[in-house]
Amino acid sequence: MIGYFTVKKCSRYNFDKKSKLIELRFDILTLKVDKISKYFKIYVILAKKISMSKKSNNILFVFAIVLISSCVSKKDIVYFQNDAIDQSKVSNSYKTIIKPDDVLQITITALDTEAVRPFNLAAVNYATTSNTATGTPQLQTYLVDTKGEIDFPVLGKLKIGGLTRDELIAFLKHKLAPDYILNPNINVRITNYKVTVLGAVRNPGSYTIPNERITILEALGLAGDLNISALRNNILVQREENGKKTQYRVDLLSKNIFTSPVYYLQQNDVVYVEQNYASIQSASSNSNTSLIISVTSLLIGIITLIIR
Repeated sequence: MIGYFTVKKCSRYNFDKKSKLIELRFDILTLKVDKISKYFKIYVILAKKISMSKKSNNILFVFAIVLISSCVSKKDIVYFQNDAIDQSKVSNSYKTIIKPDDVLQITITALDTEAVRPFNLAAVNYATTSNTATGTPQLQTYLVDTKGEIDFPVLGKLKIGGLTRDELIAFLKHKLAPDYILNPNINVRITNYKVTVLGAVRNPGSYTIPNERITILEALGLAGDLNISALRNNILVQREENGKKTQYRVDLLSKNIFTSPVYYLQQNDVVYVEQNYASIQSASSNSNTSLIISVTSLLIGIITLIIR
């Protein structure tokens, strides 16, 4: 008789401040593991050899196998901890800055419809796959080039990169009034305003933002929120500023997120959520769990035969 196996799950754990270890308590033993292991379930496989001989005592073989995440501390997943949020300090830096590769829709209106006609791009009917025009005409757009310029009707090349939408409207009004148009009304939209969310979220991908204003929290909400295994205190936001990639780190566990320069996202921002280290290790160990259990069973059998 080789024996039998039972599996027991860790249900109690304490943090030993002196040794900096997590203390896991089972019915028959106590294990101490590194602090990072608090993200794991700990299963203990017990192999017990019964009455191997008259002189031998029962021999207990204990094998600990780290499997999947559990035992997660509340402080590691609850957003905006500590003090209450002071709304007066919430970042208001949500002005949209026009950048290269932005696609703009600029519409100019006025009482004198003939005066504004040369400054508006003609609406077109785009052909479908069957070479027939669509029923709803679509306004043409302006692509901001690498120099931050657009080619505007009548006015020619205009340097608009780095301006906010309000600044662009004021700039165009200055160019048009009163020489070309009296009291023009100008509307500007970025038609390709999108943000990308990657990593440990439920629905990673790129999301188009029609109102051109979104917070990092709203973006994560669009992506289905973070997975339980996500690292919440070190989220990466990559942004292009003045032609260079800039990286910011955000801690969702802290109220300081509301004063972060990336609390409001800008077009083409990329948000990346990392997996916690424990989950990465768990993914690696889980792939080998069956092999480990098989080898463990084999070793128990060999040891049993030797003891006989």
